Amino acid sequence: MKIAFKTILIAPLDWGLGHATRCIPIIRSLQQAKCNVIVAVNNKQKSLLQKEFTSIKFINLFGYNIHYTKNKYTLPFALIGQMFKIFNCINREKKWLENIITELKIDIVISDNRFGLFTKKIPCVFITHQLQIEASYNWLKKIVQKINYKYINCFTTCWVPDFEGENNIAGTLSHPNTMPSIPVQYIGILSRFNEPKNQTNFIYDCCFLLSGPEPQRTLLEQKIIQQQNTIKHLKCFLIRGLPETSTTLSSSNNLIIKNHLPEKELEEIILQSEFVVARSGYTTIMELFSLHKKSILIATPGQTEQEYLAKKLMKQNWCYAVKQNNFFIEEIYLKAKQFNYQLPKVVDTNLAIENLLEPLLHGQ
Repeated sequence: MKIAFKTILIAPLDWGLGHATRCIPIIRSLQQAKCNVIVAVNNKQKSLLQKEFTSIKFINLFGYNIHYTKNKYTLPFALIGQMFKIFNCINREKKWLENIITELKIDIVISDNRFGLFTKKIPCVFITHQLQIEASYNWLKKIVQKINYKYINCFTTCWVPDFEGENNIAGTLSHPNTMPSIPVQYIGILSRFNEPKNQTNFIYDCCFLLSGPEPQRTLLEQKIIQQQNTIKHLKCFLIRGLPETSTTLSSSNNLIIKNHLPEKELEEIILQSEFVVARSGYTTIMELFSLHKKSILIATPGQTEQEYLAKKLMKQNWCYAVKQNNFFIEEIYLKAKQFNYQLPKVVDTNLAIENLLEPLLHGQ
């Protein structure tokens, strides 16, 4: 293979586990291409990825550690208040990368939404599905967009995990009117799961997949736990999205609770469930579509990207969406049963990693 034995550094953003999760198919593809893969992560991401990969090198990389608010209306201001910390992390990333490139002899950097991981020394790839970033206010949207492209244009190329053309997932997020000045490639969806399987005999009525930053992950978990007694005629499975946590919650006859499941077990539970209830995070959406699975999506309150995706996909009948403050398990289950799902057909989820990397290695 033409890219054999090249050393590739992969670094996913730490806002939830979705960025780390969608790097799994990239890591697999690089391993198949005989690359030396190094993954830069924090402890939580490492706990997740170590369960899937035992033979790759992990190095520690500090996170942005962004905190969300309980109130959706105060979230934009909370994020603005953390901008200094974000810019500081970006500058620290740049200095960190210069040292790591020399120390570990890196040939290519693949950054999943980490804005500071670019250099002129070697090719640097930026992965994002948000070429256009949604914001609560137009003035804020313009400022954020300008900052977004300022950093993206410092990279060699940009990979967008979506489909080119009208039949796409992320809409204007991944297909804005104005594109970055660097080359942009649509690479299809990134999913750690295999091709969809026919599943008709369900064991569970709902599988709850929790994810995302605190405190909203815990708030949704509490809503589910509090409703255990009201869903006795339903059988549900709750996966808390806490791979590094040892503290467990007690299961009941109608609600099985696990902190985390390895990939194959998670796929099996999803396929055994009639509906998957999850955040409208982009990685989760890609994985559910790859399994051709009916979903009930709950956007993280105040997270404009998730709110946009939930609204857009429900309008296309690709999912059923509900707001967190209107989340009543029995009610949404019955409404989802009546919903006219028209799931997209995902034909090919294989990542042509060699075709993407070869031009970078040859300076094309």
